[in-house]
Amino acid sequence: MDRPGAVGQLRTAVEAFAKDHLPAVDRWCVALSGGPDSLALTAVAAPLRPTTALIVDHGLQPDSAAVAETARAQAEALGCVEAQVLCVRVGNEGGPEAAARAARYAVLGAYHDGPVLLAHTLDDQAETVLLGLGRGSGARSIAGMRAHDPPWCRPLLGVRRAVTHAACAELGLTAWQDPHNADRRFTRSRLRHEVLPLLEDVLGGGVAEALARTALALREDTELIDALAAQALPHVTAGAGLQTQALGELPDVIRRRVIRGWLLAGGATGLTDKQIRGVDRLVTAWRGQGGVAVGSTLRGQRLIAGRRDGVLTLRSQPV
Repeated sequence: MDRPGAVGQLRTAVEAFAKDHLPAVDRWCVALSGGPDSLALTAVAAPLRPTTALIVDHGLQPDSAAVAETARAQAEALGCVEAQVLCVRVGNEGGPEAAARAARYAVLGAYHDGPVLLAHTLDDQAETVLLGLGRGSGARSIAGMRAHDPPWCRPLLGVRRAVTHAACAELGLTAWQDPHNADRRFTRSRLRHEVLPLLEDVLGGGVAEALARTALALREDTELIDALAAQALPHVTAGAGLQTQALGELPDVIRRRVIRGWLLAGGATGLTDKQIRGVDRLVTAWRGQGGVAVGSTLRGQRLIAGRRDGVLTLRSQPV
C-alpha cells in the first residue's frame, strides 16, 4: 500500500488523538498563528469537527495585524465555523520568548470553549527536551510537553515538522514564516537551525525521534511519581504547612515532589530544581538555616519557604 500523503498522515494523527482523548467532544478550537504547522492542523481539524480558530496577535511586529487578518481569512476558507483574532500585550518577564508564550497561553486559556488544539510537532518536542537538558531543571522539564494536558491538545506531537510543511504544499496554502523562527538571538531558533542539525550529523540521524522517545519515557515516570506524591500529601500536611518529620520518612524523590506541589499550591512560580532541593534541605539537613526564596504569582512579591517548630511554612515578602 502506498504511503499516505502529508495531509493523510496529519488526518490520521488527529483522528487517532480524537479517538483516544476526545471521544465525547463535538467541537474544538485550534490555535492558529498562520505558520505552516498550525495552518496544516487547521486544514485537517476543520472538516472533522466544528472548529473555532483562535489567532493571537502578539503585536511584536509592525505587520502583526495584517498577518492575523490573513490567518483569520484562511481559517474561514478552510471551513472553520468561527475565527477570532485575540490581541495581547506581551510583557518582558523571563525574556521575549517566555513572555510571548505566557501571554499567548493566558489569552487562549481565558477564551477557550472546550479543547484547544496546538500544532506542536515532534521537532518542537525535541527542542523542548534539549532546552530542559541545558537548563538542568529536572526530569519534568526534560519530559517535554504532554500530548493531552486539558484544555491543551497536541495531536501532532508524533509528526515531523516536514510533514506539516508538505501538507501546506499539497493543499496550496501559503503559510506565514515568522521571522523570529530564524532569528539567532532566540535560543530555540539556534537549537532548531544549529544544534539539532549538528547532532543529527554527528550521531547519524534519528536524534529528534530519540529525544521525543526520551520525553515520553520520562513523562510516564513523572506521572507515576506525581500520583505517589499526591497519595502521600495528606499524611504530611500540617495546616498550611508540611510536617518535616513525616516528610523525612518519604523516599527522596517522592518527598521533593510533595514539596514541589506544596510550593505551587502556595503560589510559587518559575520553580527550579535548585530551589526545590534547597527547601528539601530544610527537612533533610536542618541546621537552623534561613528560608529559601522562590518566585510568586503575586506581582512585586516573592515567597519564602522556611521551617518553624518542625513544620515547613510559606510566607510572602516584598521584592
